[in-house]
Amino acid sequence: MPVNLKIQTDASVTEKDILSIIQSFEDEGEMIGEGTRNVIKILPFRGKLYNIKSFKIPNIVNKIAYRFFRKSKAQRSYEFANKLIDLGIGTPRPIAYYQQTTLFAFRKSYYISEQLDYDLTYRELITNFDYEDYDTILRAFTQFTYKLHEKGIHFLDHSPGNTLIKKVDDDYAFYLVDLNRMQFGPMDFETRIKNFSRLTKYKYMVEIMSDEYAKCSNRTYNEVFPLMWKDVKAFREKFERKKRIKKRFGL
Repeated sequence: MPVNLKIQTDASVTEKDILSIIQSFEDEGEMIGEGTRNVIKILPFRGKLYNIKSFKIPNIVNKIAYRFFRKSKAQRSYEFANKLIDLGIGTPRPIAYYQQTTLFAFRKSYYISEQLDYDLTYRELITNFDYEDYDTILRAFTQFTYKLHEKGIHFLDHSPGNTLIKKVDDDYAFYLVDLNRMQFGPMDFETRIKNFSRLTKYKYMVEIMSDEYAKCSNRTYNEVFPLMWKDVKAFREKFERKKRIKKRFGL
C-alpha cells in the first residue's frame, strides 16, 4: 500500500522510527478522550513522549478528494503547526505526518507531535469558576486570541478543548491543538468577534473576554460585548437544535 511520510528535518527520529510508532499504535499507548471519531494516544519512544492522532478513514467522497484534490487533515495539521511556530504562536512541536493511499483512494492518516506538558485547557475555565488566577488566565487567553487575529490566524476550531495552557513563572503560555481547520489572512471585526462564539455559553465569561478584547483592540466594551454575546447565543441555539434533531432520530 503506497504511503506518504514527511518528517521534520531537525527531528531526532527516522523514517524507520515513525513506522515503528505507527505499527505499535493500535496495541500500545495511553488513549486521550473517547476516540469516537479520531483516536489520540500518547506513546513513549526512546525516552520521549509523542502524541499521535489517528484520523478515521474518510467517507467515499473524501477518499477521492484527499487522494487527488485536497490535503489530508494530517498533512494540514503538520503544515499549519509549522506555520504557527513561524508566526510565533504556541503549538506542540510537529514531528511528522503519515498517510496511506491506494491507487484510487485515500485511507488512513496520522499526525505526530511531541507531547506537551501543560497545566489545564480552556475547558477547565468553563467547569470551575473558582480556578486559581481565573480572571488573569481568561484575560491572558483573550489577549492570546487577539494576537492570533492580528497575525491573520483564523482558528476555525477555536473551542474549549483546543487550547492548552501552561503556567510559566507568573505568566501563562497558550498552545493550539487540533489544527487541521485554519484560514490565514486579514480578519474584519465581525469575524474576529465571532471567533469567540464556540468557547462558552456563560455570560460572565463573555463579559470578561469582551472587556479584555475591547482593551486590546482599542474598541469600547459596548462595541464588543453585544456582538460577542449575540454570536455566542446564535451558536448555542444552533448546537442545541442539532442535538435535539439527533436525539429525535436516534443519531
